[in-house]
Amino acid sequence: MGKLLYSAAMSLDGFIAGPGGDMGWLAPYTGPDPTADELAAETGALLVGRRTFSGDDPYRGTEAEGQAFGGGWEGPQVVLTRQPAPAVPGVTFCASLAEGVEAAQAAAGERTVNVLGATVARACIEAGLLDEVAVIVMPVLLGAGVQLFERPSGPAVPLELVSQTGTSLRYRVLGR
Repeated sequence: MGKLLYSAAMSLDGFIAGPGGDMGWLAPYTGPDPTADELAAETGALLVGRRTFSGDDPYRGTEAEGQAFGGGWEGPQVVLTRQPAPAVPGVTFCASLAEGVEAAQAAAGERTVNVLGATVARACIEAGLLDEVAVIVMPVLLGAGVQLFERPSGPAVPLELVSQTGTSLRYRVLGR
């Protein structure tokens, strides 16, 4: 069974999306990125929140629109939602975190399940399921929006730095 890894591009002030889930801020920073390529290469499946799956796309208007990692990855996706969803090829819709994690890990095999979306990541942390966090810090201050982790209460979650390359940070979640 592969690990659960939450990955995100983040503004220097800690936001992964702008107000209302706007991802347009990321468009100037998309392009070749060795760290993102490495993340895509180790990913066997995505575990995604419904808002992320159906949300704003930083690749809007380009060939990469609607594709994970800007088209740098293809594979099974598991979307957590309580809303009815139309069938989408390669996508499994699940109503619970436990069901979603199980489906994503089965689809990924020994490879990594890449968690996308702040709400899903927070749920994985709170359930003690998240193994690692990878963040690529972008040179912009958004000032408002969706935080990397918004946890208004609860105990601190200790992390251990696994690697750092430029502004890309990867941490292991401790005390799970």
